[in-house]
Amino acid sequence: MRKGELTRAAILDVALDLASRDGLEGLTIGLLADKMNMSKSGVFAHFGSREDLQLEVLKLYHQRFEQEVFFPSVQETRGLARLKSMYARWVKRVSVEIASGCIYISGAVEYDDRAGPIREELVSMVQAWQGALLRCVRQAIEVGDLKSDTDADQLVYEMYGMILALHHDARFLRMPGSIDRAHVAFDRLIEHHQNPQKNQVG
Repeated sequence: MRKGELTRAAILDVALDLASRDGLEGLTIGLLADKMNMSKSGVFAHFGSREDLQLEVLKLYHQRFEQEVFFPSVQETRGLARLKSMYARWVKRVSVEIASGCIYISGAVEYDDRAGPIREELVSMVQAWQGALLRCVRQAIEVGDLKSDTDADQLVYEMYGMILALHHDARFLRMPGSIDRAHVAFDRLIEHHQNPQKNQVG
């Protein structure tokens, strides 16, 4: 990478840390310049505006989420094995973010009623992840791992609810055992929908 690209990547790394801690709205060019020991104009040279910077931070966060959660999971066999991997890796990521914060969740609070490119980008990313989960559930139904009458949309809704509850209890309430509860909840959910005939064969 060229020097300019390395500097830009370094700025984004620091910006992502700041946004995870303070939210995207807490991310300012001035604060970032101070953290990087750069001038505001130096930061602006890499990002035309604060909004451009926020969008790039969102894209970096999404890219890392995919690398840690999605891409390793799709290496698993289609069906329940892949779905379990997605959830387990998702929980693992949230467990790391207990200290720093999840931009998807904090962003939803910041931009739920605020129109604009940042909200649109955030919504698109969350919907992409929900879509991946939905496809995975449908594949699990198709291969017979889950019952044929499983409501895929409802299952994904409940999975998402478990992650939100985990983040709330672990980060906000600092409740011990939250991660274990998230795993137990998922196991119960899957047990309810799992195809008993396929389970017997396995």
